[in-house]
Amino acid sequence: MGTLRQAAIDKLRAWAARRHGRDPLPITINRRRVYILPTRFGIMLALMLTAMLIAGLNYNSNLGLAFAFLMISIALVTMHHCNRNLLGLQVDVTTEADAFAGREASFEFVLRNESNVDRRDVEIRCMTAAGMRSVLARSSESVQVAIPVPRRGVVRLDQFELRTRYPFGWFHAWTYVQASLTAYVAPSPQGNRTLPAAGGTGSASRSETRGDEAVRLRCGATPVWPHSLNGWNGRPSRVKIPRPACRSSAGGCWRAKQPSGSLGSGSPGRRSPRRAAQRTGLRVCGPLPRTGLRSRGEY
Repeated sequence: MGTLRQAAIDKLRAWAARRHGRDPLPITINRRRVYILPTRFGIMLALMLTAMLIAGLNYNSNLGLAFAFLMISIALVTMHHCNRNLLGLQVDVTTEADAFAGREASFEFVLRNESNVDRRDVEIRCMTAAGMRSVLARSSESVQVAIPVPRRGVVRLDQFELRTRYPFGWFHAWTYVQASLTAYVAPSPQGNRTLPAAGGTGSASRSETRGDEAVRLRCGATPVWPHSLNGWNGRPSRVKIPRPACRSSAGGCWRAKQPSGSLGSGSPGRRSPRRAAQRTGLRVCGPLPRTGLRSRGEY
């Protein structure tokens, strides 16, 4: 039963997409876009009223007939209010969102009600996610819909749905909006490294937020050198750092060399370690070792 129901919904969605085409945003819901059907409670109510009419006619009960016709009139008024709850409503949405894999991409929908009638229990459904909000007369409301994104990549949605069951849940009115939504899903972050404080303050250096650099510095701590320099005994020789261990933000590769002069007083064409570190975006908070940094083009 569930498979047949889903197949019927998919065919209805495809038919609505062919009928209306692509929709510009923001869009106002008109009368030709609203569809309405009775819910399970509405079908049960219709069967009960039919039985009451048959019983009232069979037993010539005026009280039974009067009650049945009263309930039928209430059901018709309810259907009118359910349809009007979506009619004339204006919808807008942010078409792009960012997220990490395994989490949720949040889209912000804006509902604007320019009429003098309140719109109650308006639900926005996008894939398996949904959000509900009531919009007062002459006002607007924002609705956040979080869509789960299990894998990285670009997730595109071509359609979302507005629905309501106001006021009694006897009828279900809905409409489809053909708007393209895009979620850019990045790989899920690993580890539990804390982010640095705002403005560059705190004990963590800026280099920790930019991946593996040639030198990682902490305030008041000894600089940590890459793995390829662990066995360097301070001899005045050039050591080439492998690319995976020393890739900088500019995509180049740094080499280390022990300078012969004092710190920061090299010959023309050479940079001091402090200036070289500052050029790569590192925050220098303590004394540097007697080791110069040169870019690849300087050799």
